[in-house]
Amino acid sequence: MRYSTAVRIGPIGFRIGSAWRAPIDLLDDLYRDYPAPDVPDFTVRLDAARPWRRWLRPAVTIGGDYTLPDAAPLPLAFGLLAAEMAMNLQLALGGRRYLLLHASVVERDGLALVMSGESGAGKSTLATLLAARGWRFMGDEFALIDPATGLVHAFPRLISLKNQAIAAAHTAWPTARFGPLLAATPKGDIRHMVPDAAAISAMDLPARPALLLFPRFGAATATRPMPASEAFVRLTQASTNYVGLGEAGFSALTRLVGTVSAHAIDYPDGAAAIDQVEALWRRL
Repeated sequence: MRYSTAVRIGPIGFRIGSAWRAPIDLLDDLYRDYPAPDVPDFTVRLDAARPWRRWLRPAVTIGGDYTLPDAAPLPLAFGLLAAEMAMNLQLALGGRRYLLLHASVVERDGLALVMSGESGAGKSTLATLLAARGWRFMGDEFALIDPATGLVHAFPRLISLKNQAIAAAHTAWPTARFGPLLAATPKGDIRHMVPDAAAISAMDLPARPALLLFPRFGAATATRPMPASEAFVRLTQASTNYVGLGEAGFSALTRLVGTVSAHAIDYPDGAAAIDQVEALWRRL
């Protein structure tokens, strides 16, 4: 590719190539505090949908080691979003070192809180708010569970904030660095936030899972314990490589739900959710 950069996020290294300079310059700026990988695990390609689309109504197709043939191209103005989606795609389809769970993770005192749920459940927002209160941010896209040890490894990529979560993050982190506002994307308004220095400097430190949480935003405050069987089913649905890992994935997931307490919470706002999290954490 004409322009390229490389970045390591936790244990995963990416090489990103682009037909345009702008997405690479933006990635270099936002990821400037992250190390480069010795050898990238995955390659990402941001290419033109058609040769002339480099100049005429530029449109970015997402490619790399793994692709989705039917994925619609994005306008060049959404190049950062395309790059983040492509990085997630490579890990989701090609990752085999870890059991991957679509989840947000924060850590305190060496123990990890893993939060999983459907899009819109508020996982990223809740992780961001908890990090502003002293928790270490470990990621808002994937929890990387080591099948050998059961530890969760950090993947603190840029935090993808959507719609009302953008204002909440600005309030909680007034000094944070943010990417440009990407208005009216297919997922609504999106703005990326750079994790704080503590998250980046400690991203090579794993943590032991201590609490599984399944949040749901927009309902009256409620907390209920979740049986291991329900947590297991939910997490198989939240994993992109559980089937591909075979016995190792089954063993890792059964150990996780068998040894870690799980709860579901409903919450109307961030303050209520934080209170619920802290109350559950005190019971550990």
